[in-house]
Amino acid sequence: MPKKIEISHRTILFTLGVIVGAWLLFQVRDIIYLLIISFILMTVIHPAVDALHKYKIPRVLAILLVYVVIIGGFALIIASLIPSIASQSSGLIQNLPVYAERVIPMLNIDIHAISQEIAPYTQNILKFGVEIFNNIVNVLTILVFTFYFLLARNNMNDWVKTMVNEHIAIRISNVMDDIEVRIGAWARGQIILMLIIGIMVYIGLTLFGIDYALPLAVFAGLLEVVPMIGPIVSAVPAVLVAFTISPLHALFVAILYFIIQLLENHLIVPIVMKKSVGFSPIVIILAFLIGTRFGGPVGAILALPVILVIPVIIQHFIAYRNENPSKEE
Repeated sequence: MPKKIEISHRTILFTLGVIVGAWLLFQVRDIIYLLIISFILMTVIHPAVDALHKYKIPRVLAILLVYVVIIGGFALIIASLIPSIASQSSGLIQNLPVYAERVIPMLNIDIHAISQEIAPYTQNILKFGVEIFNNIVNVLTILVFTFYFLLARNNMNDWVKTMVNEHIAIRISNVMDDIEVRIGAWARGQIILMLIIGIMVYIGLTLFGIDYALPLAVFAGLLEVVPMIGPIVSAVPAVLVAFTISPLHALFVAILYFIIQLLENHLIVPIVMKKSVGFSPIVIILAFLIGTRFGGPVGAILALPVILVIPVIIQHFIAYRNENPSKEE
């Protein structure tokens, strides 16, 4: 006889609760994005705040000092580089179709069709840039959230103890410490990698006399967050521009990007990312695709911290189960 499957009321209510909770989280995903970005920013600058705090500087003042340095540094970079990047990027975008027609005339490229295909992606990129750099409300919200995260970081253990027993509080504190170390190491390492690759590309293209070296270098640095695909995509416009000078220049530029990629994989990444456990590039690409599907460009970037957190939670859960084995035999 077929077995009768019974589903309890608790199971039904739990399932409905999970569905409703997921729906609510999806509705407020923009706020969750801000909180995640704030947490990542907190992990990046938390060591600097702690270092200042050790010198008897009040924590609030230490946070404000770090804010002043970071904001002042960004303001200086923007003031000095953005005008050149904007003007050169504009010229590069306008001339790329012309370069493509010169280099690959046999393909009979329909520039209008390509522009229509690329337009939606360009709009998304522009929207993302506007959200990050021009949406003052979101930037201020992130700074405020980060400020309070930094302020409350040292008191988190005491706050958790008021909610659960001391043993679980210690476990939660250890999980948060490991998550903070892992994400902080990844974020700081990623920023350093982007700067190193961007500088190396800029120096190489400048030495070869390639036009638009600055936006091409910035493009290469930004795409550093995408493994395997990023370096290849960033090399394409540089090789295309170099080909308009001569095929030999294009070959040299291709070799330049290849050498930089080799140095990155075998020297730079092992040194910079030694505190951050790496993932298979396939896993990271899948995370990017899933993040893009659910959250657009912001979701794609935040997918990386998420997959960094998951192993930490699993490891601590397994350790907790080993420390508290089931009494069932």
